[in-house]
Order: sequence, then structure tokens, then C-alpha cells
Amino acid sequence: MDKEYSVEIIKEMEARFHRAALRRPMRVERYEAGEELVYDVSAVAGSGAGTVKLAVDKFVGGGFAGQVYRVKVLDITAASGPVGGLEKGGIYAMKILIPPGAFSLWFRNLIYRIGFQGPFQLQVNPAAARAGAIWQKFIRRAAAVRFGDERAVADIHGTFVDSRLGSCGELSEWVEGRTWQLEPDDRVDALRRWKKGKPVDPRVLGSPEFRAKYEFMRSFVELLHRMGAHEFARQYEWSTCKSQPNCLKRAETEGSPAEGLTAIDFRAGLALLPFLPMSPGDFRLIIRGIMRGSLVQFDRGDLTRLENFTKAHAGSFAGMGSLLDELKRLERVYRYSVPDITHNHLRLLYRPEIWKTIFRSAVTGWKTRNLIDGNTEEKLGKSRVLTLLYMVTGMVPFLGKFARKIWGRSDWRAHYREMLWSRAYLKRAVDGRIAEKLAGWHRAGRVSEERARKLAGAAWRFAVHLPLSVLPAGLHRFFTDLAYAKERLDFLIARPVRLYFDAALREQWLSDMIEEGIDRRLLVDEDARVIQSQIKDPFIQKYLKSLAVHVCTLPVTQVVSVAVAFYYVMTNPQLSWQEAGAMVAFILVAFQLTPISPGSLVRGLYVVYLVIKERNVRDYTIALFLGFFKYIGYLAFPIQMTHRYPALARFMAGYWATEAVHAVPVFGERGALLEHGVFTLFYNRPLTIRRRMEARRRLREHMKPRYLHVVFYVLLGAALFAGADVLYLHYFRELPDLKKIWPLAVLVPLLCGALVTVGAGGASMAKRIIGGLAWGAAVGVLATAAHVFLAPGPEAPMAGAVAVICAWRVFIFSLLSVAGVLLTEFLLPEPREKK
Repeated sequence: MDKEYSVEIIKEMEARFHRAALRRPMRVERYEAGEELVYDVSAVAGSGAGTVKLAVDKFVGGGFAGQVYRVKVLDITAASGPVGGLEKGGIYAMKILIPPGAFSLWFRNLIYRIGFQGPFQLQVNPAAARAGAIWQKFIRRAAAVRFGDERAVADIHGTFVDSRLGSCGELSEWVEGRTWQLEPDDRVDALRRWKKGKPVDPRVLGSPEFRAKYEFMRSFVELLHRMGAHEFARQYEWSTCKSQPNCLKRAETEGSPAEGLTAIDFRAGLALLPFLPMSPGDFRLIIRGIMRGSLVQFDRGDLTRLENFTKAHAGSFAGMGSLLDELKRLERVYRYSVPDITHNHLRLLYRPEIWKTIFRSAVTGWKTRNLIDGNTEEKLGKSRVLTLLYMVTGMVPFLGKFARKIWGRSDWRAHYREMLWSRAYLKRAVDGRIAEKLAGWHRAGRVSEERARKLAGAAWRFAVHLPLSVLPAGLHRFFTDLAYAKERLDFLIARPVRLYFDAALREQWLSDMIEEGIDRRLLVDEDARVIQSQIKDPFIQKYLKSLAVHVCTLPVTQVVSVAVAFYYVMTNPQLSWQEAGAMVAFILVAFQLTPISPGSLVRGLYVVYLVIKERNVRDYTIALFLGFFKYIGYLAFPIQMTHRYPALARFMAGYWATEAVHAVPVFGERGALLEHGVFTLFYNRPLTIRRRMEARRRLREHMKPRYLHVVFYVLLGAALFAGADVLYLHYFRELPDLKKIWPLAVLVPLLCGALVTVGAGGASMAKRIIGGLAWGAAVGVLATAAHVFLAPGPEAPMAGAVAVICAWRVFIFSLLSVAGVLLTEFLLPEPREKK
């Protein structure tokens, strides 16, 4: 999601560019709300065409495939008849098939060029864009056959060429809907069995929306393969983990989980190369593609299979014969517009039609991308030699792009000529370029409104910023905007402390999150009302205070890692700069990868402090375990609130989990499988564990507590460590410390902790944890005593060293044995309660 920015500033920068009166057009990355656009639109079905005037309502988002807008039709001018079902005043989705970001555009085009040896055809080739739109029309009719309603696929109305962005585009039905709700479910084990096709009692199955979407997308993929749209099916393959947002649930069908599911996106962004799978499901898709003879996959369909499918369901495809003929013609142009050696292979040697189409489509593509004007298009269209030369010119490093502009467009030639001969024009050109850059910088969050205006009026100020533009946007602004730097430091350091001490600020913090949750559809209105009514509850205040402590621990790991790296470098002056840099990098990365970090340890110890202070384990069961782990520990208290405040817990877990997930490129998109998986892992999985533990608690109420077995396991543990000391002394002539026998030091406490809780009978959870702590303390003391007893006289440790050894063993064994108790309780199978 884009950072908040001022559209007014973008307009100001555009106005500054136009006031410069340059010979060349302004570079545009995307459009803003309120802009009016005019296109010559060709209807997808039929021969209707006309000029359509649109107003941009909002920018929805962008990915590798292109950028999407919600638009309103202001006017339609057509010579005869309607234009693809478009209506004046109607709201539609507009997709322009060029990414809004420079890196996304570069990466997408690179992958496509490797696979097909040409430019991205959906962007530059109107025949390719129209062929994809016609495929969608056929898929929509097929949906009526499979699901009984063609509205299961979004309708598409027309295609056009955007001459400003340099790309093909399309207008389709605007589907007012959402991806999915993150549903609480304390039976995720049953859901897993259901997904595997195993018999499950329907009464215990939860997650109805998840299951309905899974079934719909699976059926839809089967339909696409049946009708020959094999590579379109990749957009809806569940196992790719990124296809789920392509299916929305219509807003008017909230009453039923299975109704209103709609496939909305059929334009792939990235080609699938056989040596570069980009998702778990791609491995299987690559194998299936090879079996079909398609080594590189994108959006190729089987026209013969489609024709057979339409004949088998002739009634559903009545009147589409001419559209099928047009699709065959367009597909031939599309597939012959690039060399595509994995599909055309030997045909490239004996079929001149392919090379003729490649040259003709190359000229069309350059015109679509605004690389050439009408005169150059006409000249290149008449000469293959010139076309080939223009093509080769673009391959020249650094100068190729510049040379193409001069050759291809008269306005760019005039622009560069005046820059050379007119000092005044050169200054205007610099001012115009600064305005272009500042529009993008402000949109990306690199500069504020005020700073954008200052930089626009002073080229030297802009020059100071230019080297920093290679940094991420946040860092660029942090180093150049003192007010922003203070704001960020206050947010990261001072604000968490204020949250801990200020109840009103905590309430406002939660209220702001609720409003954001409503906007992002993480929260329904009813849940929002319930949460708002509970904000002043003392128990919620306690949880919010704990959350503030968790937020305070955010910078702990970073501070400690930097301090450790600094200390290491200062205490090792013999290291070269290269060696020191490598070690600093290693230390920083190691701190980020460790599952338990200084920050998470502080969080976990805070939970232990609360448990001891309040003598209350029940209300901190989940937080006591999760709090010690890095990253996931931030979800400890949201999940813990489930029992008393399910609506708030559901929202907080969803909010924090999805915020973390959305930082993941591609797979972290809202509504994708990773979002749901993280929510399940940190919300529904603990709910399932809690239900199991509650069931076991009820069973254990009728059982007698047992504690004597702890003594046996203490003796067993002490004997194992003493035996390890004896063997190590025998073979290596010295006693080992814990580092030298670390597998035993980890496994024995974990295993004995598990055995302690398994044999505890009807003991409460708190007493099971105390049993684990007692085991760790006792074994730590006994193992230390054995260690000292076995030490040869001259090597016997002094009293102070003995105390340190004992303290470390007691701490480590206690911590690991309690972990063994908790892990066992979490992983024990579903208990069967007596009826």
C-alpha cells in the first residue's frame, strides 16, 4: 500500500513542469484521483468502438501485471451502437498493463525477455491485450456452465492504448467485494484433515469462508484446464500461495460464505521459467507444462480444446463463433510477435511469416510505448533494415535509450537541440526534470510537502538529495528531514514509554487501530462496537499495558546487536577493515536470525514477572510461551486475550500478524495465503491448543495428582550428566563444560520436562511448570556436585567458580525443562473426554 501523500503537491509539480514549456512530454508513472482521461476504446465483444472519457476515482494498487484504478465513465462518443456494454455514469475497473514502480517493470520485462526473447506483449501489443480479453469472455461463459452463473467471472468490456504511460489497457467490471475474513477457528486440525480429503465430522469444521474459497478456486482451475485455458489457470492455483486475492467475494453476498465468489484477474505478471520457480506450486506447474510441451508458461491456451468445449456446450456459447474466429487470428499474431524459441523452435527457420510478424509487431510496440512518433513508425514499417537497426540501437549500453529517443521522436530531438543551444531552455529543462523527480519522491514518501516545494525552487538543494535517492525512501527522508527524524525516534523510543504510563494514550492507540481495522476490513462493525465498549475494562488496560512493553522491546535487539558488533571491533584492533566489516555484518545478521533474541528474552521475562507477581498462570498460558520467541512474540498478548475478549483478540492478532506479513514481497499481499497462514499459526493454532488443554484440564480434574515421579527423573537426569562427565574424562582427560556436551544439555531437560508433565496425573498446569522448574534446579545442583566430585584434585574449581557453574546449569536446565513441559502440553493429541 502506498504511503499517504498530497495529490495537491503532485499537481503542483505537474504544473511546474508544464510552465517550463519543454518540447518533450512529461514522464508519468501513474494517475491520481480526479484526473480525466480520454481513450479510443474497442469493445471486446462485437465491433463497437468509440471515444470514452473517464474520471479516476482512486488508484487501487499495482503489481507486476500492471496498475489498477476505479474509474467513472463521464462520456461516450461512438459512431454506432454501444461500446462493449459501457454506460455513461458507470463505475468500472481500469487496468493499464505497466507496473507503477521502476523495479517491478524492469524485473517483469527481464523475466519475460528471457522466456520469450521479446518485450512484454500485453503492454506493447494491442493484439495480445485483446486476445487475453477475449479469452476472459469465453471463460465467463464457461463459468455459467460450471457454476450456474457467469458472474463468477468479472466481465470485461473494452481494450485501449494509453499513449501517456505507453501501454495497452482494459476496462472491466468493477467488483465491489473483499478477499476473505480472517476467521477464528479452534479446530485447525480438522480443517487440515478436510483439505487432505479425509473424512471429518461437519459439525466440528470451522473456517467456512476459507473452505468455500478453496473449493471454488479448485473447481475453477479444473474448469480452465477442461476448456484449454491451461496457463490462465496459474492465476488461480491455490498452491502458488499468491493467487487468493484474484478471487473476491461480492459485497452483496455476505449472508453466505459460498455465494458471490468472483474471479477478477486473468493477466499474469511474471512468466514462469522452468529453472526459476517462484512459489511452492510452480514446481508442479512446470512439470505439467513440460508434459503439455510448454517449457515457458505465461498465458498460452489451447484453441482446439476451447473450440471443442464450446461445441460441447453450444447453447451457452451461442453467438460467439465470430469472436472465436477473431481470437484465432489474434493468437496467431500474438504468438508470432516474439521469437519464443521454446514454442516456435524450428518454425523460426522455415516460416517467414513469423519474422514478418516480429518486425511488424516491434514497430507497433515502439509506437505503443511512445518510443517513436507517427513519422518514424511509417518509415520503420517500410524498411526491415531500419527496423533491425533501431532494434540493435536500443541494445547499446547507456547510450541506446538516448539514441532511440533522438531517432524515434521529433519532440525529443527538438528538446535536446534546444538544451544545447539555449541556456535559458537548459535551465527550464533542469527545472522540469526536478519537478518530475519530486512528484515521484513525494509519492514514495521521500520528501514532505514543504520540502518538495523548497527543492523545486532550488536546484542545488535537489542536487544534495540526489545521491541519497538510492537509499530506501524512509532512510532518505530520515537523513534529510530533521522533523521527520525526530518524529520517528519519538515513535520508536519515547512513545512506547508514554503508552505504558498513560491510560488515555493507550485507549487512543487502540481506537486508532480499530478505525484502521475497519478501513482495512479486518474488523466488522459489530466487533468494532463490542471492542469500543470494552476499552476501559481493567483487564484490557492490563493487556494494553503489556502490549506497550512489547512495543518498547522493538529496538532492544538492534541496540544490543550494534553494541556487540562495536565491542567486538574495538577489542580486536588487529582486524583489517574488510575483516571487521565482515564480522560486523555476521553479528548483525546472526542477531536477526536467532529464534530467541535479547528483545524477545526481555518480553518473555516480563511475562514471567507478571505470572509470579499475580500468581496467575492461566491468564498468561499462551503469552508465557510465545513471548520468548522473536517476531512471533509480538502476537503473544493479542492471542492471550482470546478467552475473555474474543473480538478484540481476533482483531489484534489479525492486525499485528498481517502487518508483519505485508512486508513480504509478492506473497505478503492482502488476502494471499501467507496472510491466512500466519493468522492461523498465531491465532487459530493457539486457539486449538487452548481448547485441547482445556479438555485435558477437565479430564484431569477426576485424576489424582502425582509428583513422586519427578524425583525419579531428577535422579535419572543427574545420572546422565554424571555419566557424561565420566566418559568425557576417560577419553579426553578433562571434564566438559555444557558447550562441549550441548546436545545432551538440550535434549535431556526437554525430554525430562516432557516426562514430568506426562506423569503428573491430575496436577494443575501451574504445578506442572513448578515440577519442571524443580527438576531443572535439582538436576543443576546435583550435576554440579558430580562435576566437582569427579574433578582431579589440582583441577578442582574454586568455590566462586562452582557457584557460577551451578547457577548456569540451574538456569539452563530449568528453562529447557519448562519448555519441555509447555511443548508437550501444546503437542499432545486431541483428548477424548468421557461422556
